[in-house]
Formats: sequence, structure tokens, C-alpha cells
Amino acid sequence: MARLVHQIPGRSRFKMACLRDRRLDQRYLRGYLEGLEGVRRVRLNPNALSVVIEHDTTPTTAGRVEEAVRALDRTALPRTRDIDQGAPFSDTSPLVLGGLLCLAQPLIPRPVVATLTALHVSDTVRKGVATLLTEGLRVEVLDATAVGLATLRGEFGTANITQWLLNLAGLIEDSTRRASDDLVLRLLTPEVDTVWVEDEDGTVRAQPFATLEAGARLRVQAGETIAVDGLVVDGAATVNQSAVTGESLPVPREAGDLVLSGSVIEEGRLSIVAERVGDATTTARIAQFLQRALAEEAITQSKADELADRRILITLASGAAVFALTRSLRRLESVFLIDFSCAGKLGTSMAIKSAMVRAARLGALVKGGRALEKLAEADTIVFDKTGTLTHNELEVTRIQCLDATTCTSENALLALVASVAEHSRHPVSAAVVDVARKRRLEHIGHEEVDFFIGHGLATTVGDTTVRIGSRHYLEEHENIDFTPYEDILAELTARGGSLLFVGADGKPHGVIALRDRVRPEAREILGRLRASGITRLVMITGDTPDTAHALGEHLGLDEVHARIAPEDKARLIQTLQAQGRKVAYVGDGVNDAPALMVADVGLAMPRGADVARATADVVLMRDALDGVAHIHALARKTLGIIDKNFKAAATVNTGLLLAASAGRLAPVPAALLHNGTTLAVLGNAFLGGDFSREGLRLALADLRALADG
Repeated sequence: MARLVHQIPGRSRFKMACLRDRRLDQRYLRGYLEGLEGVRRVRLNPNALSVVIEHDTTPTTAGRVEEAVRALDRTALPRTRDIDQGAPFSDTSPLVLGGLLCLAQPLIPRPVVATLTALHVSDTVRKGVATLLTEGLRVEVLDATAVGLATLRGEFGTANITQWLLNLAGLIEDSTRRASDDLVLRLLTPEVDTVWVEDEDGTVRAQPFATLEAGARLRVQAGETIAVDGLVVDGAATVNQSAVTGESLPVPREAGDLVLSGSVIEEGRLSIVAERVGDATTTARIAQFLQRALAEEAITQSKADELADRRILITLASGAAVFALTRSLRRLESVFLIDFSCAGKLGTSMAIKSAMVRAARLGALVKGGRALEKLAEADTIVFDKTGTLTHNELEVTRIQCLDATTCTSENALLALVASVAEHSRHPVSAAVVDVARKRRLEHIGHEEVDFFIGHGLATTVGDTTVRIGSRHYLEEHENIDFTPYEDILAELTARGGSLLFVGADGKPHGVIALRDRVRPEAREILGRLRASGITRLVMITGDTPDTAHALGEHLGLDEVHARIAPEDKARLIQTLQAQGRKVAYVGDGVNDAPALMVADVGLAMPRGADVARATADVVLMRDALDGVAHIHALARKTLGIIDKNFKAAATVNTGLLLAASAGRLAPVPAALLHNGTTLAVLGNAFLGGDFSREGLRLALADLRALADG
């Protein structure tokens, strides 16, 4: 049952019995409540079964919040496999009360101190017993044994100070873990409550964002956040969309351009027709992606957990040996306060979430630790050609006259073809028309154009019949023979081009060569990937072998597979894996989804199909190939940080363990040094190993944003 226990304007506190469930997905609950209109912040305190919701001061919002909380009683809330989710609301009262007890202990009668100490350590002991019974030997058992032994032996000062240090470490760890989750989710979430809607009569009125529907016309001014994905119909502005795409520089937007939710207008004004609103917008889908990423159990974290928990046996065995040899409970307490698991587990989790934040800043969304681990291990990257190594559009590479008596120049040929082709929506026509417009060629008048789907175009220009299309169409249907020009056609085809044939009055007139526009950065990025440890670069395409191999030679690829059917892409990936290769696949189409799933790690381009983005482990948000190199370097760096953190923590804790076993380290210093090591590892992981001025500035900015939000 959920019930309202206290309410003032702008703040409501509820008791929720569902918080007794230790496996309740607290992140989902907090995200659901923070998604309510008018809600600014939600704090959960599972120990007190308490939920504090900060919202705007209107009675309507207060009523809506209360109704939503009560509705949760009728809802089956999701649960997680992890019973220790960290306290989403960091309760500081145990730390404060424990500190007061430590300071006041010399002034309090010993029987009272004994009672207060038992209460102080009771939660740690209870958790230790519960963990031992349900999950076996974990670090909670060691903590409970250490403070429990000190309390039973009457060493109340040691027990209280040790417990206070444990509480302090737990508070910092939970707060940092909460901050890392929030950073990932808030990094790309636009906070827009109200939008300005333009009515048909030209008036502008405020409207709650939650009630907005597709088709509405919005007015967005300088300094405001664009709340929808839509089409600009009026105005001009420079738009900062770095939070969405990772582009560092603002981009110009005017009528006819698309804009994305989460972008900010820096200068100017835009009128935008909303095409996607609410959960369908880019930022909403990004948030959903990241929610799933945070909820997904990271394999890297699981491995660290298993390794760390196994090392608890080292601590237990050392403690047993020390006690057997010395019969000293004090040395046993010191040994039990040192474990190898905290730094490994928490440092791994922190490093992964920190990397997810940095990846988002670079314009990439990462589904979790598994994706980073697999990408760092990859030695082979397979690229789909179209939309990945090339833009999903054509460019004209050569304009060739064939009959010098009728075709006087390449501009004349281009003007003729463009004047006819502008009536077609085919990508080949669009590429030809675009070149003609850039050259400012005059339009040539012609009769009505006949369209033969899959073949070409036919019309009459003056007294001349003109046929434009494939070689098959012109030769088989129009009886125009191009065989006398085989040498020229072979040369153009060998350069990786597709050919558009032109005939006039039943004779060959000219030919235009086109090819997919290669990304200008492709060659450089492939070189960077090779330098960073990728040993094999592969391209697969449905293109002809001549076209594919010409591109492969230009880019310096190791393997090129042409005429690959969509269903064979996944099979090719499996063949490489059978050779012992760790394969990353980069694609963007519906037909890439099987390959993205089969590969060790899949990366999807931003303009790709929804199914490709949903299937991929990494989604690039900026339409540039350098995102692949950036995220690969980040993955390798993150795994390096995890490895260094684990080795550093193991080295320090081994030294502490030896000192405690030899009786050179008392319980309080042991707890202080051990927890200090854990916090140092967390700090290194949170900063991503970047202690530069810029790295510290970004970390402080993130923490400041969280404090303000």
C-alpha cells in the first residue's frame, strides 16, 4: 500500500510498502515518478519505506502525483536480479549519529555506550547475516564479523570508529554510483515543460509539452531547447545539437531542414512542424536506450564480481591462519576489515558508467559493459559499404561524350540529361541534377517525359528523340548498340562506377559514371583503427566485384566480398569467428540486423533503420565514421583502467593484509586505509583516468549539474 504521510506546497512524502522488496527495480520506480509532469526530483529511502517527491506548487500537480503513486499499488513493478542496488537516496543520519557517538563516548557511562554501540553496528551485522544465509561469503560478511567481534570484546571505540568509516565509505560509494547513473540518463534528456505553439491565425500561445501532438507548429527562440523532432518551415538559426549528435560546432538550420529534440537554438528563431513528439522523439528514444543499457547486467562487471568474491577467501584464510597462530582477536578484526572485492566491483561499475557518459559526449550510445569489453577485444572490423564507408547517396565521377558529332561537350550532355532527369525521384537522377545545378547550367526544354520503371526515361528534345537509362534498356528495348565503345565503358566500370547511358535518335550519345560518395574521412579512420590494434579490415557489399574491389583498393582494405546477399552477411561473420577472430560489425540497414546480432559487437550508424539501431550494441549519433575510432579507443582505455584499478587495489590491499597479519596495523587504520584505496579507485574510474584540467573540469561540471538538478 502507498499512502501520503506529509505534504507541503512543492513537496510530498509517501510511505510505500513495495520498497520492502529488496529486488524491486528502484531505478525504474524513480524514473517513472520523475517522468510525471511537474515533478522535479524524486528521492527513495528503502530503509524507511519512504519516497519524497519534489514538484511544482500547483494543487493540480500535487493531486496528479498522489494519484500516480497510488496507481502503483495496482501495477506489477519490474524487479532486478541484484538485491543490492545501492541507496538511491543517500541517508546521512547514520553517519551523523555515529560521528556524535564517537565524539561523546568518553562522556557516556559504559553500559549506555555498550547499548548504543550495539545499535550502531546492528545494521551492518544484520546485513552480514542475511548475506551469509542468502548469498554466501561476500564482503558484507567480513564487515559484520569485524565490527561484531570488536563489540563483543568490549572495544567500543574501535567498533564505533570502524562502523563510522564503513558508513562514510558506503555513503560516498552510493552517492557516486547514483551520480553516474543520473549522468548517463540526464546527459541527453531535454527538460521542457512548456512549448510555444503557433495557431493558424498567427497567434502564439503556451501549451504544456505533455499535451503536444504531431503536426503542431512550434516557435522556438534563441536560448530555448527544441522539444520535438520536426521540419523547419520558417526562420533561420544556428542550432547546437552537440547533446544529441556530438557535433562540436553549431549548425545552420532554415526552411526545409530537419531538427532534433534536445538541440538548443543559439541564434535566430525557427518555426517547426512537429513530426515526432513525446516518447517518439530522438532524445526520448536515447533515454529508453540508456535505461535498457543501465538495466542490462554487464558481463565485465559480472566477471569482476566473481573474481572479487573469490578473493574474499584469501581474507578469510588469512584471518583463520593469523588467529590460529596468535590467538589475537584484534589482529583478526584488522584482517577482516581488508577485502579485495570493493575496489574491483565498484571500480568496474564506475569505469563502465563513466565511459558511457564519455561515449555520449563523443556522439555514441553504448549498451553497457559487454559492448565495451567486446569492442576492446575485437581484432577484425567488418563494414557494410553503403551508408557506412560511403554516404547513402551517389556522386557523378565522369561525364563522357561518345558521339562527337552530336555531343559537343560534357556540359551539354549534363544539361540534357539533368533537364530530363529532374522529373524523376531516382537517386541517379538526383545526383545528376545536383551537379548541373552546381554548374548553373541552363534548362533545356523538352516534351513530356515517359517513365519506364526499372529501365529509364524517354522524351523528345526539339526534333531529337532522347533515351536515358540502363544499358539493357537502351540496347534491348531501343536497339541502341554501345558495343563499339567497350573500351571506354570498361575503363569507367573498372574505376568502380555505375553507368547511366544516353542515346539520341537511335545512336549512342554519351554516358555518365556515378559511384557511392565515399566518406572523406574513411581512409584516415581505417588507418587509425589499424594503428589501435585492429588487424583485419573487411568490407561486404551487394555491388559488382569491379565496383567493390576498386573501393577496397582505394581504402586499403584487407578483404572485399562483393555480391553478398543480405542473408549471407551473418554467415560471413560466423566464418570469420570460426577462424578465431573477434569481430565487430558496422552497418545501418534492415538487412544488417542479423550480422549485428551475430557479431561479437555491433555498431549502427545514426541514419540506419530502427531495427539496426535496436539490434546494435553501440549506436553512433553523428553521421561520421570517426565515431567508430573514438568508441574503439574509449573501449580499450576503459578496459585498461579497470585492469589497472584492480591491480593497484590488489597490491595495496595485499600490503595491508600482511601488515594486519603481522600485528602492525590496528583495526581503525586498517579500515581507513582500505576504504581510502577503494575511494581512490572510484575517483580514477569516475574521471576515466583523465586527471588533466579539462577532465577535472568536466567531472566537476557533471557533479554541479546533478546538484542543481
